[in-house]
Amino acid sequence: MVKIIMHGCNGRMGQMISGIVEKDSDAEIVAGVDILDEQKNGYPVFKTINDVNVEADVVIDFGAVAAIDNLLDWCAEKNVPAVICTTGLSDEQVAKVSSVSEKVAMLRSANMSLGINTLIRLLKDAANVFAEAGFDVEVVEKHHKMKLDAPSGTALALADAVNEARNNEYEYVYDRSTRREKRPEKEIGISAVRGGTIVGEHDVIFAGEDEVITFSHTAYSRAVFGKGAVQAAKFLKGKAPALYTMQDVVK
Repeated sequence: MVKIIMHGCNGRMGQMISGIVEKDSDAEIVAGVDILDEQKNGYPVFKTINDVNVEADVVIDFGAVAAIDNLLDWCAEKNVPAVICTTGLSDEQVAKVSSVSEKVAMLRSANMSLGINTLIRLLKDAANVFAEAGFDVEVVEKHHKMKLDAPSGTALALADAVNEARNNEYEYVYDRSTRREKRPEKEIGISAVRGGTIVGEHDVIFAGEDEVITFSHTAYSRAVFGKGAVQAAKFLKGKAPALYTMQDVVK
């Protein structure tokens, strides 16, 4: 049984994860942290992580960026691992996660989906096969109209998987509208679509002579990220200090 502290428990993802864990016989949320306690949670809720007086094996963080530093300090002091799911961290905060991981296990990934992270692993093998055969590589991602950043962090992670497998021989291109030239061989085009309520769609296209292979992932609900976070929490219990990613979870 993995005992979890849900940091940001009353946010949309916090409540979703609470529902997922409630149906999981191998996990339990023993405490939550949130400024507001308007939800009817089946566990005690504290306003800050420093107020928590319940023992736990791991923290799942889907809180506010402003609360990350305090959480990391607490994890280092209490020796409690954390799955960091909050996005938009500053360079300094990312560096702090790495620093704290020298004292206690930390897990952070651009995308918590088990499907996406398995896809990343598969792409590394596929890249070597298709690149040697001269296939072009394109990444197309689609998200809802409220998403602020483009391309998505996941799209970049997928492109990175291909590029790293090929010793970073590709350059990324986000806009071809100002160019009038043949497509260079060593580039990965990354395109972003924004509209409606699309949760997340990612296609990695290997286009060769007379055939096209497309690796696709579609998220129909944000629950896929919550399920991945719970799996990550189970993985992190008892792990030695280090900075882990979801790639370690899906090995």
